[in-house]
Amino acid sequence: MHANIMIMLAAGVGVPVLAALNAALGRHIGSPAVAATVLFIVALCVSAIVALLTNPQAVAKLATAPKHLFLAGTLVAFYVLSITWIAPTMGVGNAVFFVLLGQLISAAAIDHFGLFTAQPSSLTLTRAAGIALMAAGVFVTQKA
Repeated sequence: MHANIMIMLAAGVGVPVLAALNAALGRHIGSPAVAATVLFIVALCVSAIVALLTNPQAVAKLATAPKHLFLAGTLVAFYVLSITWIAPTMGVGNAVFFVLLGQLISAAAIDHFGLFTAQPSSLTLTRAAGIALMAAGVFVTQKA
């Protein structure tokens, strides 16, 4: 479990770094869309290498996967394109604040209703208060 926590913390650290780097690339080349495309090409290459090294037979199962599950790729594209376009004008911290707020809201809903085969976890008053406290904490860091 400790390794999983460390991996997720590293992923969290990576989100604003990704936003800042890709926004800077978009400004440098004059096109957020091209910067996002380059990001996806690099991500595709890295993901393909990891997939081939860890579970190459999984590719054969793609044809039988429910088609709505591929929407995740569209959501990643939306995130990368929006953060690449908006971070240079709004600031990385402010942009990521709203991303985090959206994540807190959607994660609570997904867990509460057990959506997408997630392990159900009811949104109790205590849990809602914790999420509100997290949102308030992120808000306060952006106002400081």
